Amino acid sequence: MLRDALAESYPGVTVDWSRLETPPSHELGLLASPVSFELARHLGESPRDVANKTVSSMRFGNTRLVEEARAEGPGYINFYPRYSLFAKHTLVSVEECGEGYGFVPVEAPERIIVEHTSANPIRPLHIGTARNSVIGDSLARLLEKRGHRVRRHFYIDDTGRQTALVAYGYSKLSCPQPEGKPDHFVGAIYAITNCVLEVRRLKKLIEWKESSPERDEAGLQKLKASLDDWIGVAQELSQRYPEIFSTLSKALAEDEDPEEEVNKLIRGYETGEDWAKKLVRQVVEICLEGFRETLSKAGIFFDSWDWESELVWSGRVSRVVDELRRTGFVKSVNGALELDAEAAVEELGLRQLLGLGESEIPPLTLVRSDGTTLYTTRDIAYSLLKFEQADRVISIIGIEQTLAQQHLRIALCLLGKRDEALKYVHFGYELVKMKGVKMSGRRGRYVTFDEVMEEAVKRAYEEVSVKSPQLPEEERRKIAEKVGIGAVKYALISVDPSKPVVFSWERVLDFEQNSAPFVQYAHARACNILKKAEELGVERGDPDFEKLSSPIERELVFDVARFPEVFIDSADNLKPSQIADFANSFAAKFNSFYTSFPVIRAEDVGTRSARLALVNAVRIVLKNCLYLMGIDAPTRM
Repeated sequence: MLRDALAESYPGVTVDWSRLETPPSHELGLLASPVSFELARHLGESPRDVANKTVSSMRFGNTRLVEEARAEGPGYINFYPRYSLFAKHTLVSVEECGEGYGFVPVEAPERIIVEHTSANPIRPLHIGTARNSVIGDSLARLLEKRGHRVRRHFYIDDTGRQTALVAYGYSKLSCPQPEGKPDHFVGAIYAITNCVLEVRRLKKLIEWKESSPERDEAGLQKLKASLDDWIGVAQELSQRYPEIFSTLSKALAEDEDPEEEVNKLIRGYETGEDWAKKLVRQVVEICLEGFRETLSKAGIFFDSWDWESELVWSGRVSRVVDELRRTGFVKSVNGALELDAEAAVEELGLRQLLGLGESEIPPLTLVRSDGTTLYTTRDIAYSLLKFEQADRVISIIGIEQTLAQQHLRIALCLLGKRDEALKYVHFGYELVKMKGVKMSGRRGRYVTFDEVMEEAVKRAYEEVSVKSPQLPEEERRKIAEKVGIGAVKYALISVDPSKPVVFSWERVLDFEQNSAPFVQYAHARACNILKKAEELGVERGDPDFEKLSSPIERELVFDVARFPEVFIDSADNLKPSQIADFANSFAAKFNSFYTSFPVIRAEDVGTRSARLALVNAVRIVLKNCLYLMGIDAPTRM
């Protein structure tokens, strides 16, 4: 209609008329064209005059779904649907597509690796890491339903100081079987080992500074304050893990140079010495066992667990270093190898291509003076491995790692992998904060994902018991599990990744607004209506879609129709939080409908059948939204 009207009103003038927008309110129609603004610039006329002239040339006789077009505002052309036919097409489409409604397949599927979680195997998964897991799982679901071939990868960071430190502490305990949950046990060993060695280091440093002829009082006071802090941490840890702390403290005191022992383990593991491999792998596997248990409870699984060490042992990392050295941008600095990233960016013209901004890019250390490689160096090799299996790679990594991710993409370009650098996506996210809690893995202070899920399920059980005391105990427990874990996931996914999550129980388990329980409750209500209709043998005649005439019914129909577009945008532009926003708004509208209009007891068969079709469409859309967020959709609550 628009194309033909423009050709009649402005023959010979060529503009892109194909872009349509969604007006801010359905009262302004369902679609709007901004074409008048571009035309007005060409013609020197006002956009509103152009819009009026274009609308006056429109022919409505051959259209089925467009009722009217209007020139509105400063010059938009807004289109209004022939509502009853639009409602019929929408709700019949949902009926025919069933549970798959809205999941529009892409025309050219890709092989995509979504690498997420990838937490260091030295402590339990905590609430901050959980945001990574939940976002990664949701992105994988979105892309999978879009028709891509998706694989979920976990990168096991088993080389470097942290794993060597926990392996060293574990060996000093004589490599025991874990007590309690495996990853919690490993986390205790790591925190205690780190704490005891830090206290020892600070004491020696203070002793040396005090005997120095050039005594620095200000520096000494800082060191003593730090020592006091660590002694406080030691007291906390000794109270929480008295037996492990006592045994480990005594064993560590027997070593003359623990730092050298740890460094020896780092080098031994990276060079693949059997004794180091056996020790590190043993403690890492214990921690991974705990990870799998936690993630399984959250309904999150992986297709591949990729060991960082195997990249080193296979020679992939050393080959990357050799290839980068041949580019001429790598030089030796005090025995270490550094990549001059800024020079590479300038010479290869990468600043705009990679969106690096105007700030100078600092150099990247590839290899330390002792010959060991750094995390980013190994990550370059890992990225090349992933691109052997995928067309696009999405890495869910905290925003604080932005520089490392820039270095990685610069290195890929230097290695002749410019296309791969462009198809490598760093999906950054901000931290999670809990009121009154200051987290530090090195100090053993964190709120674990396990603890948060357990508390959420407990609180959900109390809420479900109040709202539905008539349900059997076993069913209340099952519902509480779905609601509690769903509530945690929604809280972590619903906030835009660029913003921190401030975690509070009041918001997480709010049954009245913007939470998983709120959306789940709306889904359960829709299921309940349909179940009652079935149990009562309610007659289903021909729906009279014209009867869905109230503003809230129309809003629901329009949102059902819009869901495929929301899904496409969320999948193609990697916006899982957008699904949460849509689900929350949609559930609120359905709750308003639920409290205002009878369905089973509607005044006539046509109205009842139309409303039942609408309720079923709402059920399917809500269920699909919840699925995309990795949240269960209970049929009763």
